[in-house]
Amino acid sequence: MPNIKSAKKRVKVIEKKTLRNNMIKSGYKSAIKNFEQALESGNMEEAKKLFSEATKKIDQACTKGVIVKNTAARKKSSLSKKLNAAMA
Repeated sequence: MPNIKSAKKRVKVIEKKTLRNNMIKSGYKSAIKNFEQALESGNMEEAKKLFSEATKKIDQACTKGVIVKNTAARKKSSLSKKLNAAMA
């Protein structure tokens, strides 16, 4: 454990940021999981709605700096491919 006051503060700040990042990360992963479950069940209307929700969560994670821009683009692209394949 740190002894210097500023180092103690950094530890607190890092813990807060880690919790925030984990919350955002789990949010977009849950959105992706819900979308994929709707696809598996064959509910296309629900899947379309969940697709837009999942892309929104991915964009928010990218904006907050939890995931990188290219990772977000790759995830959104993969979800749209799955949706288009299921629609066809």
